[in-house]
This record gives sequence, C-alpha cells and structure tokens, in this order.
Amino acid sequence: MNRNVIHIIRFVALVLLQVLVINHIRLGGYVHPYVYMIFILLLPINIPNWQLLLLGFGLGLSIDMFTGTPGLHAGATTLMSFCRPAILRLVSGHQKLENVVEPNLSQLGGVWFLRYTFTMVLVHHFALFFLESFSFHLILQVLLRIVISVPVSVFLIMMILYLFQREKKQET
Repeated sequence: MNRNVIHIIRFVALVLLQVLVINHIRLGGYVHPYVYMIFILLLPINIPNWQLLLLGFGLGLSIDMFTGTPGLHAGATTLMSFCRPAILRLVSGHQKLENVVEPNLSQLGGVWFLRYTFTMVLVHHFALFFLESFSFHLILQVLLRIVISVPVSVFLIMMILYLFQREKKQET
C-alpha cells in the first residue's frame, strides 16, 4: 500500500481513537493519556521540517476541534514536531539513521524507541499542561500531571505499537 495512504489512515484512526475512546477513560483528575502523538512519532525521518510542522499543527488542531480546546493541542504538537529532529539526533547518539526510513520498533529496537517516545511525550505534555493552566500558581499541580501522565501515555503508545507491529518476514 502507498505510504501516504497509510499515513492518512493512521492520522484518522489515531484522532478517532483519541477523541472517541481515550478521552472518555477516567483515570482520576491528574492522569490524562494521549496516544494520537503516534502519528508524529512514526513519520519518516527525512520528512521536510515545514511538512513536519504543518502535520503536527494539523493533528493538534484536529484534536482541538473535537475536544473544544482552541489551540492547546495544536501548540503542543507543533512544538513536539519542531523538537523532533533534535530529539532524533539526541536519542540516536552514535547510531546512524541513514538506512532507516521511518522510526519503528522492529528496525531500531524497543529501548531506542522507548527513549524516543518518552522524550517526545515529555515535550508534548509539558507544553500542553502548561498552556492549559497558563499560570505558574498551579505549577505543582501541572508538574504532578506531567509526572503521572507521561508514563501512562508512553505505556499506552508502546502497547499500541507492539500490538500493531508488523513482523519481519524471514527469507528462506
């Protein structure tokens, strides 16, 4: 299947999963998991920065339209998209990514992908929760929400990716 079609299907499926299922799961006042970021995580490594920013903004705006949070998710996903190239370089270290088209579990391994996902989710949640509170008077509550929500989001993202991971076909 064409890669663009796969990205479009992934975009629609993740937005629907987030707004129809994940947003209605109540885990207490401080736990707010978000899995729609998988779309940005799995975009090709060599995607132009302007496209990455535009897709991040569009993804966040889509979530904002469904949840009634004007600009919060758009701002957080745009920041996450902006930071993605630097995070890829930071997480990769000495590992070369020239032969990797898209970051995924099967090519880069679980530990690498976990570090990458954790860092991206941390950037997203930090921006989202501080934009949402828009005050330093609630800094302890915001930090608590970040500390609790990041591991839950990372866990759900990794579980979804492991469930939908394609097995490599072995040639014999």
